[in-house]
Amino acid sequence: MSTKADMIAQLRSMLQLTQTEVQVARIRVAQARTEAVRKELTENARNAERRTDEIGRELQRLGGVADVVSPLVGRVGAVVKGTIEQAGPLDEALLGDLTLEHQLRDRAVYLRGLAEAAQDAGVRKLADRLEKAHSATIEWLTTVLAEHALGGPPALKPTPVQLVVGGATRAVRLPVNFAREQVSRWVSRLQQSGDQVRAVVTDTAGRAIRLGEDARDVVTTGRDAALDRAEQVSRREGATDAAQVLHEARTRLGALHASELPIPDYDGLGANDAVAKIKQLDDIEDLNKVIVYEEANKNRSGVVSAAQTRHAALAQELVGIR
Repeated sequence: MSTKADMIAQLRSMLQLTQTEVQVARIRVAQARTEAVRKELTENARNAERRTDEIGRELQRLGGVADVVSPLVGRVGAVVKGTIEQAGPLDEALLGDLTLEHQLRDRAVYLRGLAEAAQDAGVRKLADRLEKAHSATIEWLTTVLAEHALGGPPALKPTPVQLVVGGATRAVRLPVNFAREQVSRWVSRLQQSGDQVRAVVTDTAGRAIRLGEDARDVVTTGRDAALDRAEQVSRREGATDAAQVLHEARTRLGALHASELPIPDYDGLGANDAVAKIKQLDDIEDLNKVIVYEEANKNRSGVVSAAQTRHAALAQELVGIR
């Protein structure tokens, strides 16, 4: 008797969590980077809706009282989750999604144990389907996070608010972080005297100020040209760390020149030839450069999808999937 009550309790909890999953999936559809990902996320939302119906039917079969509150709570929870995410980076939002999927999978495993104890074939089969579905979603989210960790554009893109918040934070912190890192590195490496340390601080602060001036110049004279010029000046002055940061920024923004890409004569390649070349890339950084450049310039959907597929395959290798 208590086992049946436990199954009903778990099914109610899973119904609420699955309703949250449905709403989150709908939010993620709007963040899809490619049409292929958008279709996959749309199907995920439909599958979650079907799981909601299946859970509801099992609840009714077991004599559980129809719960009209859990679906509402699930939807509200998703809205709250989505609102909070706007103040944080995309990877934190995805980690939250991953936590939700792990909880659903773990509850499915527990539900199967309860069903085995109660010898309830219907609930056991449902638990098996739920575990399989959430395991697949966990694998997909793990791949997306691995892509993010590798520095490339993941399957999901930040919302406009996340993009502005993240960009503003990085812009404000860049000169300060650069100055702090340089001071720490020089002090640790050379063990300089007090006068020497002050000289390093003064020199590093001057470089940070110039970086700040270059950042302001982005607004007035054009982002890409200003970043390109700032990188050149940094290299000329021997500020290799600053130049590297600026080069990475140009890479993320798709502001590299075609000659800086790992595929020769990229701008002259047709879509099919570009896809063939992209499939040969094994270096993550090279692939990242091509993806962002393509999106920022030609933005050919077939080429972007092929590059994204290649990136996902490399990310899966990183985390040991397949």
